[in-house]
Amino acid sequence: MNKQDVEAFLRNLHDKMIAFDVVYRPRDKNLDTLAEIEIAPMVRNKILKSLTVEDCFSGPNKDTFDTTKPDYYEFRKVVKGKTIYIKISLGLPGKRIDCMSFHIAERPIIYPLKSN
Repeated sequence: MNKQDVEAFLRNLHDKMIAFDVVYRPRDKNLDTLAEIEIAPMVRNKILKSLTVEDCFSGPNKDTFDTTKPDYYEFRKVVKGKTIYIKISLGLPGKRIDCMSFHIAERPIIYPLKSN
């Protein structure tokens, strides 16, 4: 992972969000997080738009279950005092963005691109 790759991913993500929706997988822990941090589902898009290179800790990663899917990146963002884990890919060309995970982080993480 390098800074330029993450910058390009975020630029592409933000550009694609103008034309396409983000699909958030309806997993229990993703939905429970919305209730726990008391945010409306639409607020997630604002959080995605606020992601920075320094929030990224992993990527690009291949989907181990379906290698035809686009690479994904992993981010952490503090929202209302809780660290949120975000796993996201741009999705297929001409299709919606795929946010696989958006939930409270289950373990601490080191941010390799964060400035000290």
